[in-house]
Amino acid sequence: MLVVRERAEVVESNGHIYHSEHLAVSAPSVIKLRRYVKVRFDRRTPLNRRAVFLRDDHSCQYCGQPAENLDHVVPRAQGGGHTWDNVVAACRRCNTRKGGRTPDQAGVSLLRQPHAPRSGWTLATGASPDPTWERYLVG
Repeated sequence: MLVVRERAEVVESNGHIYHSEHLAVSAPSVIKLRRYVKVRFDRRTPLNRRAVFLRDDHSCQYCGQPAENLDHVVPRAQGGGHTWDNVVAACRRCNTRKGGRTPDQAGVSLLRQPHAPRSGWTLATGASPDPTWERYLVG
């Protein structure tokens, strides 16, 4: 609609064409707004089960096996928060073995340190960006 209403222009097209009774429009892959519009939003990806599993590639961060649970690295009972750098995917065996202890207390170690994701929208949706977007995406 932005292109049809001339509020944006097509920079890259994916090759498809949308037809109406009086109009044929290239399906845009990348558009450029004609006028800057400040959008107020929080760029952080919401912390949820699906996003953590995507970040951790559905594998246990203690042993590498397929994950089925979320684990708080520092248990909430010990003051750990429900934050990106304290939540990891874990298999049932490791999660049970670790229990309400820290990794040091339980004698286990993390394969990768947890962190907040950089590209929030792709992580939240599980989508891979269109290859034509590569040169327009930052970070």
